Amino acid sequence: MDCLFCSIIKGDIPSTKVYEDDQVYAFKDINPMAPVHVLIIPKQHISSVNDITEENCAVTGHILAVAAKLAKELGIAEDGYRVVSNCGPNAGQTVFHLHFHLLGGKKLKVEMC
Repeated sequence: MDCLFCSIIKGDIPSTKVYEDDQVYAFKDINPMAPVHVLIIPKQHISSVNDITEENCAVTGHILAVAAKLAKELGIAEDGYRVVSNCGPNAGQTVFHLHFHLLGGKKLKVEMC
């Protein structure tokens, strides 16, 4: 398997780490869409939301807890922030390793249908 995010977790590709524990790794997005744009990824390779199962679903709850912790630490919790996971090509997923975008630091546009 040739996965960009797995290579980042292993340290083969450099990243600006924001947080790490035994289950997840969080780092700054190299093409930020907001003043704060952090990617939070499970260390276990899960391709997308479609591949979340009863056996691996606990990590998604942990990712959301980490997102809330980082939002506080990065100073965006009070004004508001967004947590997004794109699932599949039509949704904009370009790296097929489950990841959540933590975005904040400005008023974000609402682009939902």
